[in-house]
Amino acid sequence: MKQGHQSSVFNMRQIAGAFLCAILVSPVAQAQPGQDPGSLPPGLQKKVEQGKRLPPGWERKLEVGRVLDRDIYRYGDVLYRNRDDGHVTVRIENKVVRLIENSLEIIAILDDI
Repeated sequence: MKQGHQSSVFNMRQIAGAFLCAILVSPVAQAQPGQDPGSLPPGLQKKVEQGKRLPPGWERKLEVGRVLDRDIYRYGDVLYRNRDDGHVTVRIENKVVRLIENSLEIIAILDDI
């Protein structure tokens, strides 16, 4: 009976160790000090602040149901804000995106008109 108990304690230690390793290698753990884990890297952020275009891969993250990155939202221009339903429509480069304003959840994606 003792040997079975030692085996389960050993398995628990293995599971705890694997969990700890997963946390240590996660993107949140690798974020730079003082940097928001969801933000653009400092070099790209500087380019955006200078009025340069967003990196080419940002559009791949646009998907109905996903949350839009706050830095990309800040880069866009608000076209319409409906306070009654909490939706906001923004233009981000060549895309028009409709969002739930509080959560930035994407509810529609259109090509710019």
